[in-house]
Amino acid sequence: MTKDLALRPPATPLVVNDPYMSVWSLADRLTDDDTRHWTGQPHPICGLLRIDGQTWRFIGASLDYIGLDVPAMRQTALTVLPTRTIYQFEAGGLALTLTFMTAALPHNLELLSRPVTTIEMDLRSLDGRAHRAALYIDVLGHWAVDNPAQKVVWGRHRLDDQDLLWMGSLEQPLLAKSGDDLRIDWGYLYFVSMQSARGALADNSTLRSQFADAGSLPNRDDTEMPRTIDSRPPHPAMAWSYDAGNVEAASWQVILAYDDGFSVEYMRRRLRPFWRRDGMTAADLISATRRQFSHIRAACRAYDEELMADLRAVGGEKYAGLAALVFRQCLGAHKLVADLDGTPLYFSKENFSNGCMGTVDVSYPSSPFFLLLNPDLLEAMLTPILDYAASARWRFPFAPHDIGRYPLANGQVYGGGEESEWRQMPVEECGNMLIMTAALCKARSDFSYAEKYWKTLTAWAEYLLEKGLDPENQLCTDDFAGHLAHNVNLSVKALVAIAGYAWLCRGLGQPERAAEIREQVERMVADWLRMADDGDHYRLTFDRPGTWSQKYNLVWDRLLALELFPPALRAAEIAFYKGKQGRYGLPLDKRNTYTKLDWTVWSASLAESQDDFEEFITPLFDWLNESESRVPLTDWFDTDSGAQVGMQARSVVGGVYIKMLYNSAIHEKWLRRRESFA
Repeated sequence: MTKDLALRPPATPLVVNDPYMSVWSLADRLTDDDTRHWTGQPHPICGLLRIDGQTWRFIGASLDYIGLDVPAMRQTALTVLPTRTIYQFEAGGLALTLTFMTAALPHNLELLSRPVTTIEMDLRSLDGRAHRAALYIDVLGHWAVDNPAQKVVWGRHRLDDQDLLWMGSLEQPLLAKSGDDLRIDWGYLYFVSMQSARGALADNSTLRSQFADAGSLPNRDDTEMPRTIDSRPPHPAMAWSYDAGNVEAASWQVILAYDDGFSVEYMRRRLRPFWRRDGMTAADLISATRRQFSHIRAACRAYDEELMADLRAVGGEKYAGLAALVFRQCLGAHKLVADLDGTPLYFSKENFSNGCMGTVDVSYPSSPFFLLLNPDLLEAMLTPILDYAASARWRFPFAPHDIGRYPLANGQVYGGGEESEWRQMPVEECGNMLIMTAALCKARSDFSYAEKYWKTLTAWAEYLLEKGLDPENQLCTDDFAGHLAHNVNLSVKALVAIAGYAWLCRGLGQPERAAEIREQVERMVADWLRMADDGDHYRLTFDRPGTWSQKYNLVWDRLLALELFPPALRAAEIAFYKGKQGRYGLPLDKRNTYTKLDWTVWSASLAESQDDFEEFITPLFDWLNESESRVPLTDWFDTDSGAQVGMQARSVVGGVYIKMLYNSAIHEKWLRRRESFA
């Protein structure tokens, strides 16, 4: 990004791999606060640099609480790219470039599924002189437990003639509970140096004090375990120190990896992470990371450069900054696992909304990200829902809302679950599933996936033909707004979904059925235009004149090339929205000043001109830089104050990528990208 558009993220992604391994900085400077799990709980990392006998801090909050006066290095820059976060620091005649890299490459399922982040520390002299330098980094036991009362154990192994440090909970309650505000408490955290370095296992006070005072680590590991994390120091920790010597330049890398063994339970089957599907172990994972590091780093750099260039070309500099920030958040709210036959399954988690898993109306807003960067991941999201809906357990004529509560995917838990229609989202979820299936088939130019589930998809299309034009009093994906009857935007979704089904009929060799359905839905659209018309815009509900709402579902009419609604409708809505913007964006509808990040970008994408699109993006960019809600991106915030209303760290932010689907050449280029990795 150009210097004048430097982005101050509300929260900065550091180690973001999946819903449990997700650690962020929630401060302007990396030394202003401890690093934290996406839930806000401390998951501390501490980084120290000793220069010519003086110790400086570059990761983590002040160490005054353990009696250490270690000043912070001056942070001079921060850049967030799709796969990397890069900090720049200066102190004592040296510059430090600190890079957190997660090889979250969507086209490469092997790399994407690896729960690995590397931290690279590059030193460079600022004054042309050599300086005596040593680096230190530690992680605390908080990473391996859900709460501080739990006990941890630790140790070291030899791997490839180097030490490997590990830590995990004592009890190892594998997949023992489900919920939202939880952290992992089974499996093991691994901490490894890429170069020859000293490692130590002790409490953080001892480790940090000895390095700060003498530039060294204890000669013996602390073996007094198990030990609770506790809420106050000292805390169990793993640390590495690297003596760079008297240098003008030096580089050091460490690896953080988390092996959960089994990641989710799906219909009572415990499933392993995708990277373990062929018997790979934690030792294999770390060895592969070491061996392939140069290749992986080059691939991430090239990927970031190419994607950022395309984002700028399509949406402008501010849009590119927003899209870079949401990249790892979108992926990190999912877990990629292998079914018993090796089939990839991709499960989302509803972070800070209710903890549901595989939620259909969470997949829907995130789907543009995957349609652009790897539709195979969208299939891996849809398959568990379609298989569940086709089973005897799901007895309703409409699509499910979810498949469980993370990490237990044993059947819907939201609303009435499998028992009743209470708080179900029938029109919403049927529309979502049909639109996503049609979009998947269009991206692949292949209808075989729809054919596999044709009976189920047909039942949902027939449901929408009966119920979709003028929906009854029910929830939509914006369930926080409550039930709403005669929802105009929900009706748009239903009509687009029906037209998408007609398109699928034609693709599957059913031209007569396709023509019949298309004729029906065109009559419904004519009724919609008449009932929703409110002069210079279209209403929130059919029965309430003088109301309005974002018609974000209209984007699929163009993206699926359905030509269902007149272009003048989109133009009228965009013109109307311009007069409704708040300081930080376009409200969701007339009822409140709050909005949704994903839907705002979808609505902006209805604009025909780039200037109009950027008119809606600029307030969002201002919000990123100015919001006082320091959390991994919330998708639900107030457009006047910029404050978070609720929800954070969710995958729905992947919806920002919908603008990229409008550029067919760029979309086609990314669709062709596939890569194996040996």
